[in-house]
Amino acid sequence: MIERDDIVRGAAALGVDLPAGAADRLAAYVRLLLKWNRSYNLTAIREPHRIVSYHVLDSLSVLPHLGVVGRLADIGSGAGLPGIPLAIACPLLDVVSIEAAGKKASFQQQARIELALDNFVPVHGRIEQWRDERGCDAVISRAFSDLAQFVRLAAPMLAPGGRLLAMKGRLPQRELTSLPPGIVVSEVIELHVPGLDAHRHLIVMTNDGAD
Repeated sequence: MIERDDIVRGAAALGVDLPAGAADRLAAYVRLLLKWNRSYNLTAIREPHRIVSYHVLDSLSVLPHLGVVGRLADIGSGAGLPGIPLAIACPLLDVVSIEAAGKKASFQQQARIELALDNFVPVHGRIEQWRDERGCDAVISRAFSDLAQFVRLAAPMLAPGGRLLAMKGRLPQRELTSLPPGIVVSEVIELHVPGLDAHRHLIVMTNDGAD
């Protein structure tokens, strides 16, 4: 199918080596998203090829920069982005996806079942209420318009040495100067997503423990 071919080409352009069957599962995710979108407003994008670029490939673009991550939390994940594509593309990654909106969390649960995602766990609830004593190696989001808000919610979820990964459009220079104390920007990576004519950046931050 067209979306599968687009996914294969796009992943190759990103330098992402998809495991066997992943392209088919990603294409199935696109079709499931389109199906649910007829009844629920999960995304404003309706065309399959644009969902591939704006959602699937955009999510996969961070994969080469994740480093060694065992447990990843995706907060404010909406329709499971970037968590579901990352879980499909990296079966060894343990993804927990936290979403407050019931219909979006329900979609994620259905995607988990239909796509047989044993390494993906959707959680319906508020970010502030989710805690796990193990912590996460990284927390990621593409939903927050304000970096400081993302940091305040995500930092308590980190295991020692963990990283915060904020997916942004244009580089938010003003937001970078307004981060809470103790948060250090370790890397800013410009992302180039096939088929997406827009600025994309990944901001990598750590918590040095300062008060």
